[in-house]
Amino acid sequence: MSDDRASWARRIASERLARDWSQLDAVRALRAHAATELPSDESMVRQWKRWESGAMPGDFYRPIIAATFGTVTAALFPEPGRRNGEKEILAASGMETLEIVSRLNRSDVDNATLDALRITTDRLCSEYPFMPSEQLLIEGRQWLRRVVELHSKSLTLAQHREVLALSGWLALLVGCVEYDSGDRHAAESTRQAALSLATESDHAEVAGWAHEMRAWFALTTGDYRGVIAAAQAGTERASTHSVAVQLAAQEAKAWARLGDRRQVEVALDRGRRLLEGMPHPENLDNHFVVDPAKFDFYAMDCYRLVGEDKLARTLAEEVLRAGTDFDGTERAPMRNAEARVTLAVTAAREGDLEQALIHGERALRGERQSIPSLIMTSRELAAEMRRRYSGEPEAESYLTHLRDLGQAKPGFLPQ
Repeated sequence: MSDDRASWARRIASERLARDWSQLDAVRALRAHAATELPSDESMVRQWKRWESGAMPGDFYRPIIAATFGTVTAALFPEPGRRNGEKEILAASGMETLEIVSRLNRSDVDNATLDALRITTDRLCSEYPFMPSEQLLIEGRQWLRRVVELHSKSLTLAQHREVLALSGWLALLVGCVEYDSGDRHAAESTRQAALSLATESDHAEVAGWAHEMRAWFALTTGDYRGVIAAAQAGTERASTHSVAVQLAAQEAKAWARLGDRRQVEVALDRGRRLLEGMPHPENLDNHFVVDPAKFDFYAMDCYRLVGEDKLARTLAEEVLRAGTDFDGTERAPMRNAEARVTLAVTAAREGDLEQALIHGERALRGERQSIPSLIMTSRELAAEMRRRYSGEPEAESYLTHLRDLGQAKPGFLPQ
């Protein structure tokens, strides 16, 4: 087959091979996920060959194929999203940033100003994956202060709740960047502020993300039971929102590190079913939107931990493909870094030290990093290095690099 097939066609072929399935095996697995009877095996194998050759499956088959491979339809067959920026703020609200700030400084605030502020908050949350953390932290804190100051102004009840919710979203963003930057204590204080704002405004989604942050913090510090508790608390608060998908993913990651394969599959399947039933998000860049491609990222982490190397490698390659533009620009550098760690781990397990080091070092070189998450996953690679390549000079050099990174942020090293 030529390499000019659509990405989804290449993926279903690689997913099948990663499971050591023949095309007949894939058809039988597909049949197990179908709610209605399908044509004969012979007919479906012909259909499957057409799909792997690049013929787009119909609406009926796409979700069944996705379920067969443990993902969601929009991750396997992606739809275009939208991207935000200063021009979009101006187009949507009719205001530039300076005018929004000027309006916020007035004695009262109208709904048009709140609309512009909502769009600005969405833009900031959309810049999380790639804006330098120092710059995003400055802008996020500035806007958070501006919005918090609105609480003292003359607002209707509806406007007051909107301001509380916007404050909550901005606090969540600031807390995430603080944690990425290694300021664990500031991040926890900001997270608690976001949860308090969510409680005051009765905003389930902000509350759910505050619990998700607690799960993330616990995961990266080795408190896996704490991850499960936070995930369950967040799900109880925001079970109908997309954050419930990410909470299920964090729970799956914790179960993977506890070595419970069955609970990993239960949590992943719960998240997949939730995500499959949700509308496709408009803005895929917003950090607090669970886009379908994220689900492959979650599953990649879990499969690496439980030793499913072929599946983990296949998903890591998909994460890199989805997170990189055609010109090589990385849209999701933090996800890409963890995907490279996964490729490094699988290479190390296969005896390819050279590739393991190439991927491992590249993961540590990214400009936009989540330090705690990167340390956590890189320590898993370090464990493989020590186990298999103890005494190798190249491996020791990588371990020294990682140790230097860990010593710079000692609070993030698991006990």
